[in-house]
Amino acid sequence: MTTDNGTTGKPAARGVTAGDGTPPSPSPSPDTLTAATAAAGTGTGPAATGPRALAWRRRRDSAARFWRQYRTHRAGVFGLAALLLFALLALAAPLLVGSDVDNVTDAPGSPMESPSTEFPFGTDQFGRNLLGLVVWGARVSLLVGLLAAVLSVAIGTLIGVTAGHFRGWYATVMMRVTDWFLVMPTLVLAIALATVMSRSLVTIVVAIGVTTWPTTARLVRAQTLAVETRPYIERARALGGGHWHVMSRHVLPNVMPLVLAQTTLIISAAILAEATLAFLGLGDPTVVSWGGLLQDAREAGAVSAGRWWYLVPPGIAIAVVALAFTLCGRAVESVLNPRLGVSR
Repeated sequence: MTTDNGTTGKPAARGVTAGDGTPPSPSPSPDTLTAATAAAGTGTGPAATGPRALAWRRRRDSAARFWRQYRTHRAGVFGLAALLLFALLALAAPLLVGSDVDNVTDAPGSPMESPSTEFPFGTDQFGRNLLGLVVWGARVSLLVGLLAAVLSVAIGTLIGVTAGHFRGWYATVMMRVTDWFLVMPTLVLAIALATVMSRSLVTIVVAIGVTTWPTTARLVRAQTLAVETRPYIERARALGGGHWHVMSRHVLPNVMPLVLAQTTLIISAAILAEATLAFLGLGDPTVVSWGGLLQDAREAGAVSAGRWWYLVPPGIAIAVVALAFTLCGRAVESVLNPRLGVSR
């Protein structure tokens, strides 16, 4: 029997097709399928080359490269080590000093005792252990500084990105508002807000956050204007990308390194602002913070009485944490933008 193409009706020989004579693709054996599945599960097979896997790999490589460059800055490493130490102390404060360290009625010592083996930092005007108060105060001071810095950077980033993207009358209005906040004394505005609002940690966070964002807005807007001139932004718009797509997928990722560096610098300013407001008596009197300890020392007359141990520990803690955040911020700036030429 002969088929239409002239070949016989016999079955094709094994390994040769009936049409063009090329060998067929061999069926994968069970062992081959098992090996391929195992390779995909371990991240070495074809599945590991997908878009999501490649994105995560780039992020890991970028983080490793950032850390290799960051650890070459000795000052930045010192600042990071100091911050980790204070963070561990703040987290472990309930275990180290107990939650009743601020109890006035059951104070373990006498008022204003000088440093001793029992009380390494002495006692305050109520007989409370100052070492425990300083450790417990780290929780409030660091928390307020972080939250206020996040709020400030969030407001500044939002205004900076939108003003740099939309331009026109919106950018003009936003930049004039930013200029008004820049020329006004930040501390005076924070004091005014803390005075008219209730005395609480939320008030301190809001007072600091809404008065320290203009610098971030200016920097982010300048970076946004530079990013908007790049060719891939024009291509994204030509392909139908809207305002939200351009800002969230193209502009924001490119300004995030600047935002990260700015955040580390603002945290130190926020901690100093919190200490200043608490020292002026505008903080929450029911919580223990470093600024609150300085305010208690002032009210107790520690300065005129020469009770230096009441002032030095919280003051040094504020200075060390602010310096550590500043060193970390400068190191991050130098790594993310080497053209700044920040010294190590």
